[in-house]
Amino acid sequence: MTGRGSLSRRAALAGREIAHWRPSLRWLRAVLRSFVVSFLAVAVTLWLVPGQQVPEDGTRSVATLVLVVLLVGALLRPILTRLTVITGVLGLLLVGFLAQSVVLGVALALVPSIEPIDFPELVLAAWGVAVVAAVLNWVVDASSGEVYLAQVLGRAVRTARRTDVSGPGLLVVQLDGVAEPLLRQAAAAGAIPFVTRTLRSGSHVLRGWHTGVPSTTPAGQAVLLHGEEHAIPAFRWYDKERGRVLECSRPADAAVAEADFTTGRGLLADGGASVANLFSGDAPFRALTMSDAKLTGSEPGAAQFAASRSGFVRSVVLLAGQVVTEWYQCRRQRYRDVVPRVPRGGSFVFLRGLTTVVLKDLSVAIVAEHMARGTPVVYVDFVDYDEVAHHAGPTRPESMRTFESLDRALQFFADLAREVGRDYEIAVVSDHGQTQGSTFLQLEGRTLAEAVSEIVEVEVGAQEAPAEVLGPANLLAATGTPTHGALRPHRLLNRRRAAPAPVAESPVQVVASGSIAHLYLTGRPGRLHREDVEEALPALLPGLRALEHVGVVLTRCRDGAVVVEDAGGLRVLGGSGAGPDAWGEDPLAPYGPLAAADLLALDGRSHVGDVVVLGRYDPHLGEVAAFEELVGSHGGLGGWQTEALLVHPAGWAVPDGPLRGGDVHRLLVRRLVDLGLRRAEDEVVVPDLEAAR
Repeated sequence: MTGRGSLSRRAALAGREIAHWRPSLRWLRAVLRSFVVSFLAVAVTLWLVPGQQVPEDGTRSVATLVLVVLLVGALLRPILTRLTVITGVLGLLLVGFLAQSVVLGVALALVPSIEPIDFPELVLAAWGVAVVAAVLNWVVDASSGEVYLAQVLGRAVRTARRTDVSGPGLLVVQLDGVAEPLLRQAAAAGAIPFVTRTLRSGSHVLRGWHTGVPSTTPAGQAVLLHGEEHAIPAFRWYDKERGRVLECSRPADAAVAEADFTTGRGLLADGGASVANLFSGDAPFRALTMSDAKLTGSEPGAAQFAASRSGFVRSVVLLAGQVVTEWYQCRRQRYRDVVPRVPRGGSFVFLRGLTTVVLKDLSVAIVAEHMARGTPVVYVDFVDYDEVAHHAGPTRPESMRTFESLDRALQFFADLAREVGRDYEIAVVSDHGQTQGSTFLQLEGRTLAEAVSEIVEVEVGAQEAPAEVLGPANLLAATGTPTHGALRPHRLLNRRRAAPAPVAESPVQVVASGSIAHLYLTGRPGRLHREDVEEALPALLPGLRALEHVGVVLTRCRDGAVVVEDAGGLRVLGGSGAGPDAWGEDPLAPYGPLAAADLLALDGRSHVGDVVVLGRYDPHLGEVAAFEELVGSHGGLGGWQTEALLVHPAGWAVPDGPLRGGDVHRLLVRRLVDLGLRRAEDEVVVPDLEAAR
């Protein structure tokens, strides 16, 4: 009885959609384009397949086959989507690889004038059609993104018509690693036409917010999504209690980190969705979220991505194109002797395509599905720019080109917001910026860990590999099905995947994250004071100060004072010691007027190293020395790495003056309360922004 009722309701909805459908010029152009592109793609592919598949009346037969393929696809893809939802991650992968083959195989069976194709050749032919179609769409549009977004928009609108949801909503889009001054440059250069139009029209306002230290994604998302400003000291750190390094590009470690600070009342706690983030914001719906990493086969958006004509297959084809593009751009940098630069081979050649195509397209599909179904608040992170800028440089041409696809995605969300039941407000944020520079290894001829080992004359453990860029790969490699219902901290700890074994114990652990490094004396519990470090390793602090490309060395004294020093001077922040507050040149002068406050705030965070080291910043070149092999880095101080952005609707009440991460979180939560999307009792923990500041 229930099944019959569901079937009748669907039939009634389909009938209403047909009754309200009207042809339009835009629809006609889309149909004709789809037919022409499919015709050419199928014709070329059949010509390349071994054997004689097409008879003498080839044009008529191919045209017939194309019509049948489009019809069969319209009938079969909803079934394949449902199969994917039922079977989860395995179904997602199988449907993604074979959906096109199934559709083409059924169509060939219905067109007797074309010879059948064996299964291996059928799979190759299906992928061949996708390759040719992607190339043709690229020739027409200079990008096949418009075709993909148009199809996602159409599916989302159809879903929205079947969903009885209304009222306000909030979509927050994070542009990972994009500095506020850089976005202003991109707007002036015409690289982000949609964002520029919204700013010029006055509908939205662009502002900056200061990240402080660490200027990195885990700290940025901890404060934006959870309001947490004290738990995260860097991208990776050594946990003395657990006896191992925690690294937020590993799902198990991200789960541990979130479990340590979450209160269960994050930004997304009331029915929200977290998509492609490090932390969940306590969202009940989590897709591609590192702290609860799942490749979401049963997520409807992911299922549609796998089964659609311009979904998984297209993204894999474009991934291959990005590999070729990266190979060419890397060679061009070497040929032109562009400096600074870092090697861009190895895994990054593949990771760039994985990030800028597959992960982004999948994220767009999932966000569109949630908007269509009326999820009240959605937060999604796009890492395209951050991934490329790490290796190419923050302002290099290939990095700036990523703004084009990000701008198209924002335009798509704005178009979709006008079609769905909820009236979504759209805000854009970033978590940090990036600063360019040659690496410490390039400048010194050795890594920081090697330098420390020579200074203290003991074996030093090191975590200096740029594992942050492996985050997208780790995220997509995670398997399982999405979680519905927010997890409590103890459940996160119990359900996370097995954590990596502790690192081999050494007297000193050097844990680098971009342009900041934390040094830990592992044999002693807790945060050691400066006096303890000098007693245990007398040569360490003088040796670090003497390194030319170390900018600042930070320690804490027993009286609570924070000492920052370099080879030319020393400055004492806070405390009540009787010694001099400063001598020599101010070591913080190159880092700007906020550096002292930023380092005092860093000193109050959990898991801070016994000694903290910042890479040297050259204010004349605007370059910082990174302790990882990344030409664009962040994590410490200097340049734009601490200058994040906020683009918000003009009607929002935002306090005057500079913003910090806590301000942005409170602003977003306050907006949810104003829109009626946050429970009234939560208003007591959302104080007036000016008072909170």
